[in-house]
Amino acid sequence: KKNVLTKEPMKKHTTFRIGGPADILVKPSDIEQIKKLCGECQKQNAPYVILGNGSNVLVADEGIRGVVILLLDNYARIRVEGDIITAQAGARLSKIGSAALSKSLSGFEFACGIPGTLGGACIMNAGAYGGEMKDVVVSTRYLDHDLNLCEAEGAAHDFGYRHSVFSDTDCVVLGSTLALTPGDPVEIRA
Repeated sequence: KKNVLTKEPMKKHTTFRIGGPADILVKPSDIEQIKKLCGECQKQNAPYVILGNGSNVLVADEGIRGVVILLLDNYARIRVEGDIITAQAGARLSKIGSAALSKSLSGFEFACGIPGTLGGACIMNAGAYGGEMKDVVVSTRYLDHDLNLCEAEGAAHDFGYRHSVFSDTDCVVLGSTLALTPGDPVEIRA
């Protein structure tokens, strides 16, 4: 299948364009697939890693033993309703920014130049130009260690400098809801 690759060179999946092969790389497209993949890896005691855009990720020439679960273009839907954007973890920040601009929504401009995905940005409370994810994230859906579907809201994110409640855990961030504000599209674009 095109969504399951073996001996896949990680240099194709990192922004630094370096890295040896992953034993298996899978591109799931929905929560059930992600849950099933993680569950099977846990059951088989197989190591796995969740990866988004591979921004600032270094992979050794030896590659990655086990399974890479790539949450990127196959898992990147963005929905805008009023001043709320709901996006899956694999949505690129630049695409979310474009979606916000198309509906004249302000508050996400800071993230448009960050070369990552929503999942990674939420985990590390990404920020630039005086803004950060904690300013816009309302809730986040994730799988906990036991693969239960959970949701963090508001202060439960425990956002700090390049930190969130998801940092240093094996939770899998699935997506977030962002609250933005109506704005002038000319100013937003600038």
